[in-house]
Amino acid sequence: MPKVTFLPSKKEITFEEQENLLKAAMDAGVHINASCGGAGVCNKCRIFIEEGQVKGEQLPDGGWKACTTVPLTDVVVRVPVESEMDRKALARPLAAKAVSWIKVHAESLEIRSNPVITKELIILPEPSIHDNISDLGRIRREVGQAFHLDVDSQVLYRLPHALREGNWQVTASLMETARDDHKRLIRVQSGDKTGANCAVCVDIGTTTVSAQLVDLKTQEVFFESSNYNPQVSFGEDVISRMEFSRKVDGLDILKEKIVECLNQLIDELVKGSEVSRQDISLVSIAANTVMTHFLLGLETKFLRAQPYIPVANQFPPVRASEIGLALPNHVRIFLAPCVASYVGGDIVAGVVGVGLNHHPELTLFIDIGTNGEIVLGNRDWMACAACSAGPAFEGGGIKFGMRATVGAVEVVHIHPVSFEPMALTIGGRKAKGICGSGIISLLAGLFMTGVLDRQGKYRHDLDTPRVRPGDDGWEYVVVEKEATSIGQDIVFTEADVENLIRAKGAMFAGYLTLLESVGMAIEDLERVILAGNFGSYLDLDQAIIIGLLPDIPRDRFFFAGNSSLTGARTAAISWPKFQEMKQVAQMMTHFDLSDNPRFMDNYVSCLFLPHTDLSLFPTVKEALSS
Repeated sequence: MPKVTFLPSKKEITFEEQENLLKAAMDAGVHINASCGGAGVCNKCRIFIEEGQVKGEQLPDGGWKACTTVPLTDVVVRVPVESEMDRKALARPLAAKAVSWIKVHAESLEIRSNPVITKELIILPEPSIHDNISDLGRIRREVGQAFHLDVDSQVLYRLPHALREGNWQVTASLMETARDDHKRLIRVQSGDKTGANCAVCVDIGTTTVSAQLVDLKTQEVFFESSNYNPQVSFGEDVISRMEFSRKVDGLDILKEKIVECLNQLIDELVKGSEVSRQDISLVSIAANTVMTHFLLGLETKFLRAQPYIPVANQFPPVRASEIGLALPNHVRIFLAPCVASYVGGDIVAGVVGVGLNHHPELTLFIDIGTNGEIVLGNRDWMACAACSAGPAFEGGGIKFGMRATVGAVEVVHIHPVSFEPMALTIGGRKAKGICGSGIISLLAGLFMTGVLDRQGKYRHDLDTPRVRPGDDGWEYVVVEKEATSIGQDIVFTEADVENLIRAKGAMFAGYLTLLESVGMAIEDLERVILAGNFGSYLDLDQAIIIGLLPDIPRDRFFFAGNSSLTGARTAAISWPKFQEMKQVAQMMTHFDLSDNPRFMDNYVSCLFLPHTDLSLFPTVKEALSS
């Protein structure tokens, strides 16, 4: 069996003959860009063979396609810099123009601690010849007067020792159930442990996973950590990952990878806060429908095809240890409820996290990403949809697109006369690609300076060497190869422009279609809340210029940051808020846009910069005419 050594990580792995090097990298935990999930069509899984012999497909610009290359001998493989993921980028500062919804409405978002799992100190009378009921009966007699007590069988094994070690003083962990008059006893500890009751709160995103360790009594966040979702090695978006899950052991691999990621984050939370794992009572998770299915190892085959049916939209509590989390056996996982195949628990958690369901103003809640989920409504009603924007906003489908990591171009300014760019990268490193915020910044600048026309085509009559014909049609040179870390020009092609216009068009068409479905228009919007990490780095004016966001007064926009994580934390701290999530999921009317003729009409009209109807973008129209 051949041995493969990956550089620069120096990780080694021995694996079966005839396996391709992309699979070897997956097994070794080495990330290689592969946005198509190994289908061989994206040409992003570039690797370089430093030593040894291989067979496979070479790329025109040098290197080999990892998904088609098989080692014939022991090999040394160099993974290029554009595939590296640096977690420091996940903590970069937010956009300077951001107005935080959470800060503005902090007072109204305050909640009383009333967690799904509480710890109560119970002082019991010592048994005697006259009072010799069982240990469990003694517990029931003491705490079961106000409610019916269900009991986990595992409690019985520890119960007699806990009672006597604590001199008949014990801490009972009581879990809320679906019935108001029932509680479940899931743990008994000797002595008073009521002050040690924590939760791990998690947002599982398609690209990133974020976690916090929270004190359920004081609501203090002890520590937080984030990482890239390791499933990106199997596809940039949920569709390609669902395709991968259909392969032999594919679903098991995807589940294994996300569980490994969660265990790593839990390790970091515990070490960073010096809190014992024994103090953790629950894990609260918000994730989209597909990520939830992958975590639980549920079949996604029927999510993928019409009529898009999930296994479930609401999920019972799950023991953390059952899915492989390295937590004590009493710890339960509570999952945010989903609405439909492509409107998941992350959106429901976000809506509850920002309190949209308590405000009377007509609000558009947007999570810009691969699926592009949107919610329209207020405390009385809500409509929701997924816009299938594709991975363009996260760099997918863009020739030099990449995730927001160190070395990614995140801001571009185009000089209006010379058409020369000024580009800034995350971390101030040499450029190796362009992330989503940089792509939007670039597109807006090229359009407003006249380098691109409204159809997204480059002008050929400009006095600049930056616009030139390339291998994939006309292109603009963003960073010359001497200034990059990848040894080649970083360009923005007309095909890239087309992909981005389609992505922003899907989003805007979704807003219009939802508004029209309830008899309203863009000007009726009183608030727009931008959720998710990507939304926090958007420049509002640039996003409006390209037609991604509605052109309404800027003071109506708010950034909610990771509202999904906020919702997961809220649900952990407050059982009534978790119940609210179920109510919100049920009150949302889901619109399937995939076969909606009105959506298709709106979408076609959006395939211009910013739109075919400039009256929808009055400030952009004014800027273009000045």
